[in-house]
Amino acid sequence: MSKSNIKGTITALVTPFKSDLSIDFVAFEKLITYQIESNVEGILVCGSTGESATLSPKEKLSLIIKAVEISAGRVPIIAGTGTNSTSDSIDMTLLAKEHGANAVLLVAPYYNKPSQEGLYHHYLTISESVDIPQIIYNVPGRSGINISAETQLMIAENCENVVATKEASGNLEQMATIIKYAPKGFELYCGDDALAMPAISLGAIGVISVISNYAPFEFSESIRKALNGDFDNARQIYYKLLDLMKLNFIESNPVPAKAALSLMNMLENYVRLPLTPITDINNAKIKEALLNAGLIK
Repeated sequence: MSKSNIKGTITALVTPFKSDLSIDFVAFEKLITYQIESNVEGILVCGSTGESATLSPKEKLSLIIKAVEISAGRVPIIAGTGTNSTSDSIDMTLLAKEHGANAVLLVAPYYNKPSQEGLYHHYLTISESVDIPQIIYNVPGRSGINISAETQLMIAENCENVVATKEASGNLEQMATIIKYAPKGFELYCGDDALAMPAISLGAIGVISVISNYAPFEFSESIRKALNGDFDNARQIYYKLLDLMKLNFIESNPVPAKAALSLMNMLENYVRLPLTPITDINNAKIKEALLNAGLIK
């Protein structure tokens, strides 16, 4: 991954656990193989959907190493290396580069609530410290702070290694502003599955997706059709999956996505505290939506 960014669907992969809540690497390999065989354009490990908040640095590194090994160059592997400490983010980004990740995703520093100037210097310092393609991750709902369009554009102009943003603000006007004024080579990925279609119509080059965990073939096909200007057929697939997109946030992500994957026999349905397994009533809703979408029988 370089200035010519991945176009299409990048799956924000869940991290499967065993009953003792250790990482289930057998299921992890199964998931990555499923993604590759379903023609997604990239895989993100150790992101929010991967429960990065409850993974130790050692566990994150083991997931990155394993993902690179399983992929064997078939699809780019992006590693979530951002934390709310600039120095810790640099350390993890260096390790990701050393062990073969193609790019990194850097979430806005959470909890600290830095100023826009602090955000700019956070990304500038990481960019100057590690020579690897870097993606801003703006997710105000989790981080507690919005990286403004102006700040993201300033980062794009001055941080040579920052090549894209994952915009999960839910603000299409902000996305449009970034796309309109972005320097050459800086691209936008939508961070919300349900907004991917309108974001692509504005010039986004793809999506970093939750639903593609369990509908990778269908969702990535809809995104490719949209990128090719075939919105009529893209919408048909989109509407087939819309109920599931909404259900992905009926409880905190990735609880519903893991429930769906469990119903598809792709993993055992375990999450780490403070997350708890999905309620029976919501699990039934997901099962019904999977049936209606033709993803299970």
